[in-house]
Amino acid sequence: MSEAQSYADLISEDLYIDGWRAGSSERSATTSNPFNDEPIATIRQASQEDVDAAYEAAAKAQREWAALPPKERGDILNKAADWIEENRDAIIELIRTESGSSALKATVETGLAVGSLREAATFPTRIAGQILPSNTPGKTNYVFREALGVVGVISPWNFPLTLSMRSVAPALGCGNAVVLKPASDTPLTGGLLLAKIFEAAGLPKGVLNVVVGAGSEIGDYFVEHPVPRLISFTGSTPVGKDVGKTAVGGKHLKKVALELGGNAPFVVLDDADLDKAVGAAIMGKFLHQGQICMSINRIIVEAPLYDEFVEAYAKRATDIAYGDQLEDSTIVGPVINDSQLKSVTGKIAQAREEGAREVVAGTVEGRVISPHVFADVTPEMELFREEIFGPVVGIIKADNEAHALELANNTEFGLSSAVYTRDLTRGMRFARDVKAGMTHVNDITVNDEAHVMFGGEKNSGLGRFNGEWAIEEFTTDHWISVSEGTEQFPF
Repeated sequence: MSEAQSYADLISEDLYIDGWRAGSSERSATTSNPFNDEPIATIRQASQEDVDAAYEAAAKAQREWAALPPKERGDILNKAADWIEENRDAIIELIRTESGSSALKATVETGLAVGSLREAATFPTRIAGQILPSNTPGKTNYVFREALGVVGVISPWNFPLTLSMRSVAPALGCGNAVVLKPASDTPLTGGLLLAKIFEAAGLPKGVLNVVVGAGSEIGDYFVEHPVPRLISFTGSTPVGKDVGKTAVGGKHLKKVALELGGNAPFVVLDDADLDKAVGAAIMGKFLHQGQICMSINRIIVEAPLYDEFVEAYAKRATDIAYGDQLEDSTIVGPVINDSQLKSVTGKIAQAREEGAREVVAGTVEGRVISPHVFADVTPEMELFREEIFGPVVGIIKADNEAHALELANNTEFGLSSAVYTRDLTRGMRFARDVKAGMTHVNDITVNDEAHVMFGGEKNSGLGRFNGEWAIEEFTTDHWISVSEGTEQFPF
C-alpha cells in the first residue's frame, strides 16, 4: 500500500465528514494519556450541524457503495486489515497511550480489529435471500436480504479500536454506510484512526464518517436523527437503556443493537485444576485493569477448594506489575479518567465497610489502582451485585455445585461467564444452566472471535455481533413477489 505510518501520522485533530474537516462546535476537547495527562491532540468538537452533514454524506454515498460488486467491497475491507497489519506498531503505541492499555492488551486489541475486518470482508458474498413458493398459481416469492442503509455507531473507550471496528466493519461489509461517534476519552483510537484506516484502503468518501463530540451536545441528536436505520451502541447498561428508549420510542423508529454491562461469574468447581483456575482468574480479572465488559467480576469457588484458592489467588495478584502502561512489564495501568477512579475507589471503600475480608490491600497512586482482592463476599455486598470495571475482585464461597450455579445466576446481567472443572461433561452441563449469552468451560470470561456470536442476556444487551449474527443485525429482509398476471380478483 504505502510507507508505514508513525505514531504521529495517526493523530488527527479534524473530523471525518465526507473527507477531513474541522468541527463546528464552539467546544474543543483534548485527549490525553490517562497516566500522566500529557496531551495527545486537541479536537474541535462536532455540532448538531456536523451530525446532519455526516448523516447526509452517508445517505448519499450508501447506494453506490451497496451497488459495488461484492468482490470490490470485500477487497477494501481486506486492504483495511492489511493496513492495520502494516502499521501495527504505531497503532499499538497509540492505543497504549490514549486508552491506558498495556502492551499485551493493545496487541490483542489490534489483532481483534484485523479479525473483524477479515470476517466482514466475506460478508458481501455470504448475504443470500430465498425463493419461496406461493399458494397463488403463477406467482413466485423472493426474499431479498438488503443493507439497512445508514448505521449509527456509538463506541466505548475501553477497547476503542476493536469495539468500533466490530460494528463498523460488518455494517460496511453488508453494504451500509456508517456514522461513528467514538467515546470522548478515546476519539483517536475509537474514531479518527478508523477514518485513516479506511481512507488508506480506498473506501469512497461519505461511506464512513466520524463525528467527535460531547454527549450533552450531540448524543441524543445522533440517536434520534431521522437518517440512521440502526443504532449500534456499546457501553454501560444505564446509558444503553436511554439509547434504546430514544431510538425505539422516538419520532423515527429504528433498530438497536446494544452490548451493555456485565457481572461475569467465574466458577471454580471442586474438581478443578487449582493452578490453572487461579491463572485464568488472574488474567480474566486484571487484563486492562478489569475495564472490560467481559472481565471476571465475581469468583465463585466451591467450599472444598475455597481456602486454598483464596491463598493462591492472593499471592498471584500481589505479584502483578502495575504503573505506567508504556512500560512493557506493566500489566495494570491507569484507569481511564477521574470519574472511573472515583467509582472504583468507592467500591473498595464500600467493600471494607460491608465487611469483606481484604486479602490483597493494594495502593492507589494517581489513576493507577493496584490489584485489590476481597474474600468472603456475600450476595448482599456491592462487589457481588454491581459491575466493578476496575482491578478489584470479590471471591465468594459456594456450598456445592447447585449453590455455585445459584450464585452465578444471581444478577441482573448475563453477558459472559466461565466454569472450571476437570470433568468436561460436568462443565458443559453447568454451562448450559448459566443464564448468559456466553459461557466458557476451562477458559476466561474475556473471549471474542470474529466468526462466533457475541452478545448477552437480561440487562447485558440486545442483539448479537459477529459472523452470521452480524449479517442478521446489519441487514433487512425485503419480500418481492412476482406474478404472471393471470389471477382473477373478486372485485
